[in-house]
Amino acid sequence: MRRRLNGHRHELAAAADRLYPGLARAGSTRLLTRDGWTATPWTLATPLDLREVRLGWVEDAPAPTVTGREPEAAALLPEGAGAYPDALATLARPRLFEDRTCYRLLEVAWPELTFTRARYFDGVSVGEAAAHEFAAHEFAGHEFAGHGDGHPLPFRALVGDPTDLRRRPALCAISTLTLRHDRRAEETSFVLHRRDPARVAHGGGLFQVMPVGVFQPAHESAGAEKADLDLWKCVVREYAEEFLGRGEEYGDGFDYEGWPLYRLLTDAREDGRVRSLVLGVGVDPLTFATDFLAVTVLEAETFDAVFGEVAASNSEGQVVGRVPFDEQTVRRYVRDEPMQAAGAAVLDLAWRHREALL
Repeated sequence: MRRRLNGHRHELAAAADRLYPGLARAGSTRLLTRDGWTATPWTLATPLDLREVRLGWVEDAPAPTVTGREPEAAALLPEGAGAYPDALATLARPRLFEDRTCYRLLEVAWPELTFTRARYFDGVSVGEAAAHEFAAHEFAGHEFAGHGDGHPLPFRALVGDPTDLRRRPALCAISTLTLRHDRRAEETSFVLHRRDPARVAHGGGLFQVMPVGVFQPAHESAGAEKADLDLWKCVVREYAEEFLGRGEEYGDGFDYEGWPLYRLLTDAREDGRVRSLVLGVGVDPLTFATDFLAVTVLEAETFDAVFGEVAASNSEGQVVGRVPFDEQTVRRYVRDEPMQAAGAAVLDLAWRHREALL
């Protein structure tokens, strides 16, 4: 069933989207939002500079209502598995699968975001279990029969509204659309990623913008947890890993200010050669994956100096570079290609805001 889920995520997400008719969407896509999150406004009416986003912290936040260890989730698992990550690790372990510290999103009140502490497997225990349940239901040939006793999707029903951040562990990724803007040639292009289901636990087989990374500290230490509660630091680390092939080992007390890539991109951001903005946040209807929708615009000379020719693959899948940022191409990836919901949403919103971005 896990193989079937990975082979049909795009179709399954489209089907799961129909379960939430009362929720707002990001742009014309299936990414779920709620008022206050985007221009709805979990998405924003205008792009917000990443430097203006304020991050708050709650040390002792209430535990989520649903954890993935309920009887409704246990019914999906082989005997002896305590939660979905246990079964996944034993039967279909992705190459990148580590239970690291993550930041759990508690509240969206632009420009302020509030977080607390969580673990990566907390999100897998709920989101991937719900996706597995839905896949099993769809492939059994059933139709969604609504809520109530005898619910055909009992675990998903337990989660309820996917945009209710207090009910489940909402671990966020930052989905960053990278635009190479050539003013002289009047051309703009972007880079896409096709995620390999054998390598990643989420989004396998789908196109996605890049870089994308779970919002988490670079090291398992209290010092890193505090110092890395910073969206820009996370974005730069993902550029290093996905564009330049750097490993994920940074060490405790990592010196960002002395890191050449961080210094180069940060200086370029300060003088306007790089702009990094956020467009909103949304939730995937199949897996409940929660993504910040970000865009980084690099002047062509800066892009080429920092990244050169982007490699054809990385540790998470295949790379498609220099895709034209034009109406026809954006429409194709948003509507027709097997695109992850967050990637489709950030592309769609970026095109709508293209004048402000470029």
